[in-house]
Amino acid sequence: MTDDLASIQANVKAGLGRVEGALAEAVATADPFVAEAASYLVTAGGKRLRPTLVLIAGHTGDPDESRLVGAAVAIELTHLSSLYHDDVMDEAELRRGMRSPNARYDNKVAVLTGDYLFARASEVTASLGTEATRVLARAIARLTQGQIREVRGPGPGDDPVEHYLAVLADKTGALIATACRLGGYLAGADPRVVAALTEFGERVGRAFQLGDDLLDITGDAGVAGKAPGGDLRAGVRTLPVLYLLRQGGPDAAKLTTVLDGDHDNGAINDALDLLRRSPALTEARRTAQAEVDAARAALDGVPAGPVRTALQAVADQVLDRQV
Repeated sequence: MTDDLASIQANVKAGLGRVEGALAEAVATADPFVAEAASYLVTAGGKRLRPTLVLIAGHTGDPDESRLVGAAVAIELTHLSSLYHDDVMDEAELRRGMRSPNARYDNKVAVLTGDYLFARASEVTASLGTEATRVLARAIARLTQGQIREVRGPGPGDDPVEHYLAVLADKTGALIATACRLGGYLAGADPRVVAALTEFGERVGRAFQLGDDLLDITGDAGVAGKAPGGDLRAGVRTLPVLYLLRQGGPDAAKLTTVLDGDHDNGAINDALDLLRRSPALTEARRTAQAEVDAARAALDGVPAGPVRTALQAVADQVLDRQV
């Protein structure tokens, strides 16, 4: 099994090399400024989680299926597009250790560049077949729906925690689920295996975003490439924050003051200390771990062997990371 797992790892690494080349080609265009703006986050690197999952899932069938690289590229372009839009909405200043696209250019350019990447993703998807196109289009619709629901906020009578978890499922779970689904589907895996991969991806995606919530409170700026407390500065109520607000009392009142506009560094640091000491952080970590556990349980539908082992390793690393 060790040799098989090593073979999968080598194959995925080689596939990611092809993905990088195809991503560079996808954002190349005759207009130098558009090319620069579109490639800004592509060249910044990143974990490439979604392409990696496409390629690993492809080993449940034919890992040499040429469309796997195309699917990985289309999904990564879609993800990058959403980051351009997210940074505008969050008024972010840093992304992957450098100035965010909206800070580097401006909001209008960042939004339009995100739209451009969506269009390029659609163009790449067109070569994957009707079913793959439909699946990715549905994921994009869910992702956009999640962004809209996030901006709108919970309605009267909505539970803020349930609303947040639903937004998170759409914004992050949908695209990672699609990465796993298309990897298995395009490689010709059994439909039951594809269903298990899809559920795995959905749960891993949710856990991944919850892990980001935790890192924004506990992370190291030197490692993560951005200062902790970015969500607080943007007034974003992540899961640990929502759990603390639900508790009420003086701590909740202090946190509300920060979320509502007191973004002085001292106030942000005090709020971070408050969250780090609060049981709300432990509760949020438990919620994230429950998603990891659900992801691992979904892998019961994937035949025992090196592919399942590789996916289990991905699930285990979602919360055990610094970036």
